[in-house]
Amino acid sequence: MNENTQKLVLGSSSIYRKELLQRLQIPFETMSPDIDEASLDHETSEETAMRLAATKARMVAAAYPQALIIGSDQVAVFDNQRLGKPLNHVKATEQLRLIQDKEVVFYTAICLLNSATDRLQTHLVPYRVKFRPLTHQQIERYLEKEQPYHCAGSAKSEGLGIALIERMTGNDPNALIGLPLIALIDMLANEGVTVI
Repeated sequence: MNENTQKLVLGSSSIYRKELLQRLQIPFETMSPDIDEASLDHETSEETAMRLAATKARMVAAAYPQALIIGSDQVAVFDNQRLGKPLNHVKATEQLRLIQDKEVVFYTAICLLNSATDRLQTHLVPYRVKFRPLTHQQIERYLEKEQPYHCAGSAKSEGLGIALIERMTGNDPNALIGLPLIALIDMLANEGVTVI
């Protein structure tokens, strides 16, 4: 039985994060925080992901002063280089050519902000993805079919992008899609919300 009666709010416009949160079968609302997602010069990739997750939650808190707010952000890194969302076919092709037959680390940060008490819980989940060797034709066919232009690394593991992947290593496969549910369940429990 849940002790906490606060609203749960997902601070994201991502349909993938929304679908993941729906798995927990807890009522929630969504609000899209409009923030600048650029990294700061002095930040590590991990710090960028953590800062942006917290910033998203705090922005949503202005509209929900008595809620539990989830913020999440992901930064993909290859060879100390950040891989952003490609946004178009040309950049997606470049990204996949760069990372084919290589390993990419996806850092997914999650936070839960209790806007009534200002308690902020944070967690970072790294996930390693080794991509298969890919031909130009395979890359083109994949992009034509899935068009993953709003995904860091230009591949969706929850879709056809799984065919590009040789192996994945991490503690929570949901983190790779964008919302680490295992950590979130613990955070919710700390606020008196039980999933089962």
